[in-house]
Amino acid sequence: MTNDEIFAALGLTKAELTGGSLAVRSPIDGAEIAHVAETDPSAMPAVIARAQSAFKAWRTAPAPRRGELVRLFGEELRASKEALGALVTLEAGKITSEGLGEVQEMIDICDFAVGLSRQIYGLTIASERPGHRMMETWHPMGPCAVISAFNFPVAVWSWNAALALVCGDPVIWKPSEKTPLTAMASMKIMERAIARFGDAPEGLCQLVIGGPAIGEALVESRDVPIVSATGSTRMGGIVGPKVAARWGRPILELGGNNAMIVAPSADLDMAVRAIVFSAVGTAGQRCTSLRRLIAHNSIREDLVARLAKAYASLPIGDPRRATTLIGPLVDHASRDRMLSALERAKAEGGTVHGGRVVAEGVPQGGAYVEPALVEMPAQTAVVKEETFAPILYVMGYDALDEAIAMQNDVPQGLSSCIFTLNMREAEAFLSAAGSDCGIANVNIGPSGAEIGGAFGGEKETGGGRESGSDAWKGYMRRQTNTINYSAQLPLAQGVKFDF
Repeated sequence: MTNDEIFAALGLTKAELTGGSLAVRSPIDGAEIAHVAETDPSAMPAVIARAQSAFKAWRTAPAPRRGELVRLFGEELRASKEALGALVTLEAGKITSEGLGEVQEMIDICDFAVGLSRQIYGLTIASERPGHRMMETWHPMGPCAVISAFNFPVAVWSWNAALALVCGDPVIWKPSEKTPLTAMASMKIMERAIARFGDAPEGLCQLVIGGPAIGEALVESRDVPIVSATGSTRMGGIVGPKVAARWGRPILELGGNNAMIVAPSADLDMAVRAIVFSAVGTAGQRCTSLRRLIAHNSIREDLVARLAKAYASLPIGDPRRATTLIGPLVDHASRDRMLSALERAKAEGGTVHGGRVVAEGVPQGGAYVEPALVEMPAQTAVVKEETFAPILYVMGYDALDEAIAMQNDVPQGLSSCIFTLNMREAEAFLSAAGSDCGIANVNIGPSGAEIGGAFGGEKETGGGRESGSDAWKGYMRRQTNTINYSAQLPLAQGVKFDF
């Protein structure tokens, strides 16, 4: 599909794509593909007021009725999957299968949320007082702001939006300034679903585009009780305290510095496949990308040789080509940060394989680099930092406790994994004394999470949870209820207060 065909298929008009103040560039070749209008910061109070008004109506709709809107959204996404996936590739630089896969994530979370709309549940709790029943109920909480990042420009919004909507919360979306077009297209798809739904309140789903002033308005407003923010740890360090200071609820998805331990018993053929995809998929720009490889010293040399051979065979280039596996970094600044990190790694004793700028056989203007494999003498300072690029640091270990300690000895705590056929090692890795991450896998890589499980991590990753399991509780408020159906009024804990 040509750019114009993609835009037309998604309903993006020439007027919406031209004349605005925000220039949109494709990572593929650095070309400007649009100039879109930004939201005036002075308009934010009205945006938030519309969301509050929508909340008063939406919270009273039965949850299964709210789920019907999400079901229709999923249908519209299915019809637009090819075009929206192509736009993800154009605007974020992902290879075609990953662009389509991101839209599939949106479809999957819609399916999950539709089922959830008939399963929002509370507990019935035994009361110590005769003739009393105790229970908990869950209620909508209010407008939810979603601040998303460029690397998953639509999927992460949908994780939040699908759950928030069935939970009774309106959504205000601030996408990355690098990827506004995919957000605009997703809202067009949502608008079609809303039109079919028939009676959704105005302001239920809104899009705001712009820089820090727009995000600040959402973060500081007491009328936006939930703020879900995906991005850097630096950003989360600003957003989280500000939301908490006004007694709001932050849902933070921040940095990841994910590791794989490869034990002596590991199936190395499987491990190599998992390592390569996890480390270089999306050009290393996933929050769950594999960044540290901790291999047993008895197999380390063999594993590095296999990986070096695999890395040398990876096709790098235009992500729209069917044979391409490695597309561009999002911009030249990201490339420069990668090259700087590799220089630091060399200074700290590392041996770098790959990591060179690619200038031939790729679209000119894009930031194309070879994935880098870096053998390190230890887990040095640069290894403990997250560089959002395809750099994989390799270190050795002798005892499993040493490997787990090394894995946990970083500020981030998102995803982790171990390759082993030893049951004791696998269970130790998953135990309370094992991985300290929010995600811990055995014999698969750290990336490629399914929507059925809650997604998120600990420490500087922020502690937030999105997507599956009971992550829906983050979008609702819990209420404990006690009902006295007796003719007596006993007090709890045996307290007597007779008068």
